[in-house]
Amino acid sequence: MAETTLSGPHHQILENDYASEWMGIEVLSLSDGHATIRMTLRQEMLNGFGMAHGGMIFAFGDTAFALACNPAVPAPGEENNITVASGVDINFLKPAFRGQVLTAVADRRSSAGRSGLYDIQIFAADSPQAEATSGTPGELIAEFRGRSRTIPKK
Repeated sequence: MAETTLSGPHHQILENDYASEWMGIEVLSLSDGHATIRMTLRQEMLNGFGMAHGGMIFAFGDTAFALACNPAVPAPGEENNITVASGVDINFLKPAFRGQVLTAVADRRSSAGRSGLYDIQIFAADSPQAEATSGTPGELIAEFRGRSRTIPKK
């Protein structure tokens, strides 16, 4: 089983996130309303056409969304709140294949009261060094838009 890489920034919601652990997600950066994560596509993440299963790309984008929505360290008085998805849309633009490295970049676009709007771009590259050579983390393969709602933690 792949493991979540904790060498980068740490976020408390990953402590018991077994799906993200199985996917082998690595956190590259975290800040208020922002998250960048990375994973490598493995054989068991592919569909019958030999390309990344749409559900894997969706789950990957959803993890970036969750990390951007929830502070790594809640502010005083906010410890009993969590931010969850109230709705999402995803557009698949190009396929990704086994061995490619996916990078998701999540950014808050708007926040009002308990609601927020986030855009997540998902890129695929043949190596983790793609950004160093091209200036981007690969080729854009999906656009994910998430709507969030902050609710009491149960």
